[in-house]
Amino acid sequence: MSAPLTRAEAEDLLFREALLIDTQRFAEWLGLFTPDVEFWMPAWRDESSTTEDPDRELSLIYYKGRRNLEDRVMRLTSGLSTASSPLPRVVHQVTNVMVLEATEDGATVSAAFTCHRHDVRMNRSDCFFGRYEYQLVRQDSAWLIAHKKITLLNDTIPTVVDINSI
Repeated sequence: MSAPLTRAEAEDLLFREALLIDTQRFAEWLGLFTPDVEFWMPAWRDESSTTEDPDRELSLIYYKGRRNLEDRVMRLTSGLSTASSPLPRVVHQVTNVMVLEATEDGATVSAAFTCHRHDVRMNRSDCFFGRYEYQLVRQDSAWLIAHKKITLLNDTIPTVVDINSI
């Protein structure tokens, strides 16, 4: 019998995810997600509430299934997208990690984040910040991300946000 997810295990997974995206190790990053992952950044409906249904309402980012994330990574790294070439330099800081619920097979985790991004083409630096909500599942002996919701708190920004900037 396996033990429920601990905060240290949750931190390890979230910190590893941040490092992999920061160092552009996208294949390893994609390996942290389940095949049916939901990766979602809702839009703000008004000043105090976000959209709630990605199938019916506007989202800033929405990918259902790892295959869709793989496609986005391919477009980011192919060199064919002038908006993504060269990729910006990023560093994520993940804090306030809390395991809200945990069983031996699944967990709900919350965290805060800040992402500093430098666009070398524009010689401009930006900072994005917000909250993460995760649903994690144990597959074999590893914890994987089955759902990631990103609530971007400073959504009025002077640039486009992509999966590596949030």
